[in-house]
Amino acid sequence: MNGLFSGAAARAALRSAHASIAELNAAVGASGLAAAAEAAGLLAVVDQHAAAVRDSLSADERPLTAIVLAAYAEGVRDAAFRHGWEPPAGTIDWTAPDWVLHRLLAVCALARTL
Repeated sequence: MNGLFSGAAARAALRSAHASIAELNAAVGASGLAAAAEAAGLLAVVDQHAAAVRDSLSADERPLTAIVLAAYAEGVRDAAFRHGWEPPAGTIDWTAPDWVLHRLLAVCALARTL
């Protein structure tokens, strides 16, 4: 066994992580990153959140991976749900997103760099 996962388990974890990130990108990333490309203020907020995510994951000491980002996003969503957050129904209004949407959008932005 090499590292945390053996071959089969590592492949399964990676597939699961990519599926989770793809789902997040479909729900938040595609529309949010398009909106950020058009709105400098939103882009700046996403960049700040991305920096905070990198810091919290110690990206300066170990590389970001799909598995790490997917787990982080799941943790953000789980904590938000426990505190009563509900995802927006329908299309997201990117002129007034909340902290959770900013953070999840930052994860999508980081995932695109992998």
